[in-house]
Parts: sequence; structure tokens; C-alpha cells
Amino acid sequence: MLAARSSLVMPLTKLRDRRAGELQSALQVLTGARDQHNADRLRCINALTALVRTHDLGIGARRALTGTQIATIVSWRRREETLGAATARAEATRLAKRITTLENDLAENREQITRIVETTAPELLDLPGVGAVTAAVILTVWSHPGRIRNEAAFAMIGGICPIPASSGNTTRHRLNRGGDRRLNRALNTIVLTRMRTDPATRAYIERRQSEGKTSREIRRCLKRYISRQIFRSLAVAHPAPDAAAAA
Repeated sequence: MLAARSSLVMPLTKLRDRRAGELQSALQVLTGARDQHNADRLRCINALTALVRTHDLGIGARRALTGTQIATIVSWRRREETLGAATARAEATRLAKRITTLENDLAENREQITRIVETTAPELLDLPGVGAVTAAVILTVWSHPGRIRNEAAFAMIGGICPIPASSGNTTRHRLNRGGDRRLNRALNTIVLTRMRTDPATRAYIERRQSEGKTSREIRRCLKRYISRQIFRSLAVAHPAPDAAAAA
């Protein structure tokens, strides 16, 4: 009721549409489908691994199945063998074909996401550690200019804002377990990628470790820094209507 009353005194031009644009809606559908494809692929791989470990089908699976082994299973044909082995071989072939189909679907999904992100927010792809999939998750949360008022609110939505966990003479903060977990996971992926490949991030980690920070605390700081960097990149490239009018 309060929201409705406040909107009555606002000019019509200042009322923002809560719905995301078509591109953001498409990204939301594609990222949701990608999560489903990944989950199905993992289940099929686990089922296939268990099958070839349980039955002697000529495939060594003491370690994780490789792409070459899965391709070999796809090419299997019927042969003269016992009923149990023949049934297991047929099911293994079905699972391998399903895995191949899902991998093709994931590749096509990534291509679609990449095209949309390159059109909507190419500035995200210029940031270290940000790929098309993580950028798509970010854009679905960010939605449109003006939805999130500032970088602190963006950090709050992503569960990146620090939570005090001080005790006695010790002053520290801990990881936030709230917020949008998909956005939090995307930011964590960016952090892990930078920790592995970005020289500036590795230098920062070494400096913070020398100050006595733990790996978890350093990761929390990096996530907060990256969320700020991402929001500012989006705000500059896509200013809110009020900010653009003021400029």
C-alpha cells in the first residue's frame, strides 16, 4: 500500500518498468537451461562410470572417464555376449550418446550467451576473469540501468558485503552466506580465475598473506573488490535515465 501511494505522486516518466529487457530475459532462460544441462550431464557421467566399473565391458574406469572413452562407448555395436553384458552395454551406449548430446547443447548454449553478452555488455568481457557465462549471470541480476542504486546494493544482492565477526581484541569479517547465490557463485568463479591467471591478483594475495590474512578472508576481499569493479563498469557503460539526464 505504501509503495502504491508513493507512486501516485511521481511523474509517469519516473516510474520504471520492473521487468528486464528482452536480452536479459533471454539470458535468464539460457543460464537456467545451462544449469539444467550441466546437472543432467553430471548425472549421466556418474551413471555411466558406475556401469562400466560394475560390468566388464572393456573400458577401464578407475579414473574419471575421458572424452575419448565416451566416444568409444558411443561407437559400440551389438555383439554376441551374455544377456547381462549385452544389456549393460546397451545402457552404456545410451548414456554415452546422451552425454554427447548434452555437451553439444552446452556448446550451442554458450555460443548463444556469448552473442547476447557481446551485444549487451561487451565491457564485462574486457574485465579479467569474466567469461560469457558469468557475465550473463551478472546481467540477469543487474537487469537494467537504475534497478540497483549503487555498488553497495549490488554487493548486498550478491552476498558480498562483509559481515562483522570480531571477538575481543580481534577485528575481522567473514563471508556472507546470504544474497543471490547464483551471482555469488559467478563472482567466486571470477575470483578463482583471477587467482590462477591474473598477475595483479596473485601479487595482491601475496601482500595480504604477509599481513596475516587467511585465504578465506582474502577471497572475501577480492569478491568485494570485483563486485565494485563490475558495477562501476556497467554504470559507466549504461547510465541510469536520471543520471543521463543530469549529465
